[in-house]
Amino acid sequence: MNNFKYSNTNKRYHTLDYFYKNKFHEKVFKVSLNAGFSCPNLDGTKGFGGCIYCSKSGSGEFGGNKEDSLVKQFNEIRDRMLKKWPKAKYIGYFQARTNTYAPVEELKNIYKKILKQDNVIGLNIATRSDSITDECLNYLEELNNKTYLTIELGLQSAKKETNKLINRCETIDEFENMVKKLRKRNINVVVHIINGLPYETKEDMLNTVKYLNKLDIQGIKIHMLSVLKNTPLEKLYKEKNFHILTKEEYIDIVVNQLELLREEIVIHRLTGDPDPKELIAPTWLIKKFCVLNDIDKEMVKRNTYQGVKANALSDNN
Repeated sequence: MNNFKYSNTNKRYHTLDYFYKNKFHEKVFKVSLNAGFSCPNLDGTKGFGGCIYCSKSGSGEFGGNKEDSLVKQFNEIRDRMLKKWPKAKYIGYFQARTNTYAPVEELKNIYKKILKQDNVIGLNIATRSDSITDECLNYLEELNNKTYLTIELGLQSAKKETNKLINRCETIDEFENMVKKLRKRNINVVVHIINGLPYETKEDMLNTVKYLNKLDIQGIKIHMLSVLKNTPLEKLYKEKNFHILTKEEYIDIVVNQLELLREEIVIHRLTGDPDPKELIAPTWLIKKFCVLNDIDKEMVKRNTYQGVKANALSDNN
């Protein structure tokens, strides 16, 4: 029997589906969009070439075609999703690249196009901590009072050496300060991390979660590193042949991370969704549902739950 209080299924962690159903009392799904934003790590403002793992789509593989209008993208993806969940509500998810990296008036025009669509109840906006100006913060606070807003920030790793290696071109301090600024305005924050980054140990990956557990965040996305074609990471992988986590190693690390995370933190993702045509390694990532099922099985085997070690972690700090 599952006694985890943030679940009404066999999951032993706080799923996004459970969170949405309890908050909105109906099925909610996200519609991934590509608004054609750039990134300060591409145009020379902070760096060139982007993060070494970043694909041509800027992590927007499952968003719409940026050549299409946002409304067309939205309608096409929404209609596909509605075949599965015909009575659902929707959240517009600005996924590709850095989605606050533009003047505020431009952001307003972009976001409003989606917010005025029928049955849209909110926005998820993926961005970088160094790309939200004070003017943008003021606008996001206004938006947060009108709709259900979530800001997604990439951290990837709390290890400074790793972030230098992957060419993040932003600091841990910038990240932490932005989390505090967003939470001061009561804006929900979801953080992206990546397991299996080059030369990181299991301890490094657990330390990233321990670091986040101290911050006022509302959700997390845990990814497995994908080595994709035509990225600097592909070149590094072929030259250095750094260790890629096996599926078993990844599952072990994720279960340990879940044990450390506070139980109220919503788990938005536990693995990645790479394009199989672009993926070089690891090939086990293609079978996403097998990975998720094996995480569930491992948690049952260990008789463990999200947050089971979080209180001990707090007591030691």
